[in-house]
Amino acid sequence: MLNMDFSQAVVINTNAQAWVDSPMPGVLRKRLARQEAERGHATSIVKYEAGATFSQHDHPLGEEILVLHGVFSDHSGDYGAGTYFRNPEGFTHAPFSAGGCVILVKLHQFCAGDTARVCIDTHTGHWRAGNGNLQVMTLHNYEAESVALVKWPAGERFVLHQHVGGEEIFVLEGELIDEHGRYPAGTWMRRPHMSKHSPYVEKDTLIWDKTGHLLPRNLGANAGLGTQAVCVD
Repeated sequence: MLNMDFSQAVVINTNAQAWVDSPMPGVLRKRLARQEAERGHATSIVKYEAGATFSQHDHPLGEEILVLHGVFSDHSGDYGAGTYFRNPEGFTHAPFSAGGCVILVKLHQFCAGDTARVCIDTHTGHWRAGNGNLQVMTLHNYEAESVALVKWPAGERFVLHQHVGGEEIFVLEGELIDEHGRYPAGTWMRRPHMSKHSPYVEKDTLIWDKTGHLLPRNLGANAGLGTQAVCVD
């Protein structure tokens, strides 16, 4: 297992990680969190070299993808950089990339009952005003789970706040900063249930942000948070 203790904060600058071969030729990975070698809960950066293909497969408890670079394809279409989609349990495909691509992938992490297939081109998505001067593009909501892109203008500061159900961030552009450190583009971080921080930026910054999905099994004073993410009933 890798980074499967959800009571602990994790910060990984993926720019410093080496690519690791997957079982499919031409498909490489940077592992961020993983339950088992080739199944179960997983969060990864995945690179398809030009012409690479993956064998047909389904997705128990779903697949969530953000295309970071290039064009990711399957039988349903071609998805360029900035595309966000969710393939629920029961969806089967054999993905490939003619020219190569890099994607952020989360596997086996959907709430029971979250069965919607989602596909959003974030280049044409709707931005709304958030707290302060933030701009927010909602990508998905289900029960307590919320996924969005968030634009931070240079110099923006956010008040100290607490993450009920945790928070997961991937920095897409710029640099996010808080009292714990500095996080340049390419940084993935996961903060546990009830964690706190006061983030700010010095330059224009864009993040992918997911909240509310990391509640512990038990909240008793002497109970550990365990090693499994669960959804709010």
